[in-house]
This record gives sequence, structure tokens and C-alpha cells, in this order.
Amino acid sequence: MQLRLPPELARVLSDTPGLDRAYLVGGCVRDSLLGIAVKDYDIEVFGLGYEDLTKTLSRWGRTDLVGRSFGVIKLTLHGGATFDFSIPRRDRKVASGHRGFDVAFDPTITLEEAAARRDYTLNALMFDPRRNEVLDFFGGRRDLENKILRHTSEAFAEDPLRVLRGMQFAARFDLHAAADTVALCRRIKSSYRELPVERVREEWFKWASKSVVPSRGLRFLVETEWVEHFPEVRALIGTPQDAEWHPEGDVFVHTCHCCDALVKLPAWPAVEEESRVVYMLAVLAHDFAKPQTTREELKHGRLCVVSPGHEEAGGPLAEQFLTRINAPNAVRERVLPLVTNHLAHQQSLTDRAVRRLARRLAPETIEGLCVVIAADQAGRPPKPAAPSESLLNLQAKAAELEVHARAPHPILLGRHLLELGLKPGKPVGVIVREAFEAQLEGKFTDLLGALEWVFAQPQLPLTPSVRARLQEHLAVAAAESPLQE
Repeated sequence: MQLRLPPELARVLSDTPGLDRAYLVGGCVRDSLLGIAVKDYDIEVFGLGYEDLTKTLSRWGRTDLVGRSFGVIKLTLHGGATFDFSIPRRDRKVASGHRGFDVAFDPTITLEEAAARRDYTLNALMFDPRRNEVLDFFGGRRDLENKILRHTSEAFAEDPLRVLRGMQFAARFDLHAAADTVALCRRIKSSYRELPVERVREEWFKWASKSVVPSRGLRFLVETEWVEHFPEVRALIGTPQDAEWHPEGDVFVHTCHCCDALVKLPAWPAVEEESRVVYMLAVLAHDFAKPQTTREELKHGRLCVVSPGHEEAGGPLAEQFLTRINAPNAVRERVLPLVTNHLAHQQSLTDRAVRRLARRLAPETIEGLCVVIAADQAGRPPKPAAPSESLLNLQAKAAELEVHARAPHPILLGRHLLELGLKPGKPVGVIVREAFEAQLEGKFTDLLGALEWVFAQPQLPLTPSVRARLQEHLAVAAAESPLQE
């Protein structure tokens, strides 16, 4: 195997005395074997102490001790490229918690001992740049070829975060967990409470943004019984659906199919990372309320399984899950309206309804909602994955009204009223709010129409002098209003 190094890194490794025992480790080796473009290169250097390594690297650029407690030095070359160098260490569990380790640097450690520290065999691979040789002490290459996720050693149990890393690795690389790894994860499931919620969020966000087969991660949680720590997801298991509409199975099975369908949509690779996180979490949560709303009901002469109101009821449960994983407000504000409006395409798609939908979704958009709906509709195999006519109609109407990528903005602003002589204060806010409601109803589409509407509303708090001035303005209004939008 030839791991293609950036030329500047290859030069550092070949032209620096003291780096003759430097090896590439971890994700860059794994990704190269999988044919995935490598973004970050991690280099572990044996035979040098921390201070000696810093001095050795300093000739090439700036060295930052970004991870002194873990022996990590970030080298920024004169040309701007950055690489992480570290020295091998021994970790010893001394207390509970993700950080309860005693770390001792040991440049004399063997390559195999260093590799044994890593969580999974696919991450324990090393690469010798001098011999162009992969060093594989624990069968990582074989596991990659067979799509197996396997822990490297029993030391795996010392850090429970590794289970959640397994969730996102399974989804990112389409892996099945080895039976002994599943059993080990089950044995340590009670240690979940030791994890900082920030680290839990990081793993969920990696699952949400990087997955190739998201269902692999969800099924990994079920197999290892760690799904118990996420009761909103666990409740989906076994919740029935009507077989005529959902032939694929229960709500958990449907959710798995929907998540897998999402990453196959043309829109998926085109959006930035935060939007991928938002859409995936919205698809994961879109049916969270089905367990509590599902019942049997006689419809069209047969007993059907229905879940009335599950979209609106899903909001609080989605909020509960997002709080559990410590999702930031910027993500919550976008996910929640996607969950509570994911059946909006089935409603009447009048101009008024679509404008109000765009308003309800903000800061998310109808464009984003259509991505979630498309994934939902594609998650019912063997039914066709093609978008429904109602979804296409929503997309067309939103485009026609120019609200597909943003919510409507108020046409009438406070400054327009101040220019007419109204004094700053509560009446300005009242008039602007009521005018915006009328705008959403389609009462007007431009500033002149907004002013005409205001003049025609005797209940609005306009002073006699302002009303007279507004009347005068409307009487002489030409094609272009003196009041600029």
C-alpha cells in the first residue's frame, strides 16, 4: 500500500534527523485503506521525549502544545499546513469518568503496545512511511475488508465513550459489530453516566453528519443495549404501523430506512455540515411521538393503525432528546419545526398556508422541510422512493411565492410609520405586527398596498394627524412611493 502523503509532510519526515521512528496512525491509515480522501494526518514518534520532539519540529515552523497532557504537538509549517505529532503514552485508569486516566509518556514503548491503546482494530493500524508498509498487529485490515467493528483489547472497557464512537464508526463505514465487542459494550452500559454530555453530543453529531448507512449506528445501539440511554429512540422499537401504508415494519424500522434514504438524496452532499446534522436529527426524531399516539381505528371498513397528532406531539420529545445530547440552540431551533411540520405537505397548499408554513419553520426553511419529507417518504420499502405529488406541489408553490429558501419578511416596517409622523412607541409595534399578519394572508404584496391596508383599518392606533398625512400620501402616490422599501 502507498499512503499518499502531502509533499510538505513527506519532506518533514524524510529530512528531519530524529524522526526515523515516526509512524502515521489512526484515521488517516484507515481512510487510505478504504479509499477515502484523508483530511488529517496524525504522526506518532517513538524514541524521543516531549521536549526533544518539540525542538526537532520547530525548524519547520510554529509548534503549539495543544495537547500537552496527551503529548500532542501541532506543527504549523511556514506554508500554513498543519499536522499533529505525538509521542506514545501509557494510560492507566485511576478514577471513574471519561477523564479518569493517569497518562505517562513513554518513548520506549513498543509499536504493538502503542497500537493496543486504540479503541478498534481499524484505528490501531499504523503506517511506516520509510517502507511504505502498513503495520497491523490486531487484524484491522481483515476486519475492514470483512466490514467488522472489533475492539482492540480489554482496555476498551476503561473508556465508555468508545461505545458511542462505535455507533458512528458503524454508520460511517457500514460495519457490523463483532459478537465479543457487543458483549463487552453491554457489560459497561452502566458507565454511560460517566460521560460528559459534550462528548455524547460530538459522537451523535458525527453520526448525523458523516454516516453512509446511518441505520448501522442505530442498530449498534440496540445490539449493545445502549439505546436504553436514549429512551425516545428505544420507544420506537415495536411500535406498530399500518401495513398498507408502512409495509417495512415498526416505527424503528421505518426510522432506520428514512435515515438511510436521507444520505442518498441529491440534496445531501450539497449542504453544509450543520444542515446535515439538522436534517438527520429531524428525520431521527420525526416519529418520536408515535409510541404515545398510535392506536387502532376503523377506517374505510377495516381496522387501521393510526397516529393522529404525532407530528405536533413530537416537538417536546424531540426537545427532550436534543437536551439529552446537549445540542446547541442553533440546532434545536431548526430541528423542532421540521419535526412538528413534517406532514405539512398533506394540508391545503394555498398561498396563505404556504406563507405561514415558511414563517413557522423559521429559522429553517421549506427547502429543508422538503428534504426531511423526501426522506420520510423514501423510508417505506418496497414502496417507491419517488417524492409524492403533494411534496412536489409544496415545492412548486413555495418557489412561486419565493419562500422556499427563506421566511417572508415584513413589507411594512416601523421606519415607514415614523416617516409619516407616528411617534416611537407601542402603537408602532401593534401596527407592524397586524400588517404582517395581513401580508401573510395575502392582503397586499408591496409597500403601497400595505399603506392602503393600514389606512383602511379604523381600529389601528393612528393619530388623526398621521391618518391625515397618510391619506394625503395615498392620494398623490404614483408608481413609485416616496417611502422606500
